[in-house]
Amino acid sequence: MATFSYWETAIIIGMVVAYIVVTSLLSIRLRSKTTGEFHVAGRSMPAIVVAILLMSEFIGAKSTVGTSQEAFTAGIAASWSVLAASIGFLFFGLFMAKRLYASGEFTISGFIAKRYGKGAKLVVSAIMIYALFLVNVGNYVSGAAAISTVLRINLTQAAIITAIVSTIYFVWGGLKSVAYLTIVHSAMKICGIAILVGVAWKLSGGIKPMTAAMPAHYFTWNGALSGGTIGAWIIGTAGAIFSTQFIIQAISATKSAEGARASSLIAAALCVPIAIALGFIGVAAKYLYPDIKSLYALPVFLQHMNPILAGIVTTSLVASIFVSVCTVALAIASLIVKDFYVPRYNPTPEVEMRVTRWISLAVGFLPLVFVLFAPQILALSFFTRALRLSVSVVALIGIYLPFFSGKRSAIWGLVLATLATTAWYLLGNPFGIDNMYVALVTPAIVLFFGKLLFHSAGLEESDLHDKRHAS
Repeated sequence: MATFSYWETAIIIGMVVAYIVVTSLLSIRLRSKTTGEFHVAGRSMPAIVVAILLMSEFIGAKSTVGTSQEAFTAGIAASWSVLAASIGFLFFGLFMAKRLYASGEFTISGFIAKRYGKGAKLVVSAIMIYALFLVNVGNYVSGAAAISTVLRINLTQAAIITAIVSTIYFVWGGLKSVAYLTIVHSAMKICGIAILVGVAWKLSGGIKPMTAAMPAHYFTWNGALSGGTIGAWIIGTAGAIFSTQFIIQAISATKSAEGARASSLIAAALCVPIAIALGFIGVAAKYLYPDIKSLYALPVFLQHMNPILAGIVTTSLVASIFVSVCTVALAIASLIVKDFYVPRYNPTPEVEMRVTRWISLAVGFLPLVFVLFAPQILALSFFTRALRLSVSVVALIGIYLPFFSGKRSAIWGLVLATLATTAWYLLGNPFGIDNMYVALVTPAIVLFFGKLLFHSAGLEESDLHDKRHAS
């Protein structure tokens, strides 16, 4: 496999640096001046801008590299990992976006609190911070894999570069800046994926020679994946979309409830072609370079481009990193500030803005501590979605089955679901049961039996709460 000379590497680095400088200046120019702009962009964003932000987050660096990595071993069916986002955005737009927007909340914990109270709010916030923190660990690993391939540095050094640059973006810009810059980042990302598909197609000769030489499962709808795994991906991704903080935060930035719905439906359409492209890239890498590590299934094609094309693709991957890391870090910072800092200290707007930036700075660099311990990217990605799925289950029961939604049961359901899902994941999904299903059923079971227990004893906590206030 060819490698870049120092001069070619310098050209690529120069293109990336130039892109960072230009977009950093834009970020400063569009920076948020108030906490309202920092967290929800002043509720002034067009639906198409928010749609691109939603799509880019779920197909960020982690999904871009991770889907191709999975396709390297499982076949083009790995595209389901991104197609699941399309399905999730469709259902979110049809059934939840307008409700969440109308609530006036921009954190999922705030929305939960309206039905289950302060205790559930703090539990949901803690779960979401935990899940999103792990999301960013995966983002740093996948982004560093791409950067290290071209710059010829190790993963740790590449991850540090990722942390420094992306943190500058969101600490200065907030959601207002990040959302508009996403248009630029997404254009770069789509261009980069298109170049990768073109190079992979040229080197492999297209689908026909690959189907003749490779096992048949590489080109079936389920590949080496079980139906249960694909089902878990769809359920988990849809569930994550229904509850994830940065999704709620993004749709809250639109101008109306109809805009929130439209942004979700547009995002669903945008995900489909990218999903198929990423699956193809991973399969082509397996056909051409069967002995490489699967993590490099996408970056390996950089070494077969001239430095200009490689620079564009590298810049597109860097852009993906920025979108992924920035939106997730903003979500974590917003939860910490709104649910823990503000209620305790009741700061002035100026102090809140300053503390928000300092918290964001810490959030940007802390994942570096765990980068070297990250397992396979896609598995980590879906584990974090499983954690968020449990929150969605509780939220949906509160909306559509309020008879079964008790405050105490909700808290216990969330806590037990988080512990059980984490344990199941660390044990390697015993009995072939994906941790996603553990996250799905645990809170529902706890809420169901909690209702039976309190109802049969005449102690249903929601009723007691209402009676106390009535008296």
